[in-house]
Amino acid sequence: MKYEKLDRAAIDENLAELSGWALAADGLSISKTFKFCSFVEAFGFMTEAALAAEKFNHHPEWFNVYSRVEVKLTTHDVGGLTDHDIKMAKAMEKAAARRID
Repeated sequence: MKYEKLDRAAIDENLAELSGWALAADGLSISKTFKFCSFVEAFGFMTEAALAAEKFNHHPEWFNVYSRVEVKLTTHDVGGLTDHDIKMAKAMEKAAARRID
């Protein structure tokens, strides 16, 4: 699959629609920390996100401690952000919205 690196204007436009996501200082990745009420909720989020990642064939870097999940998205093949990162971020937002009041 061919990935096309997003330019800064496209990144900024997409980030405006993604609440809480931050662009790394080097502009090569976006990240967000999701906080849930319990480990079970965090794990449920990760499970749903993992299924989306497998469907998109685009897997996140993430770290989980109890009710917190830290996520970093980038497309290593192009050395930056692509539409696949944005699609994955949106899928994660939907998964989180089902678990956060």
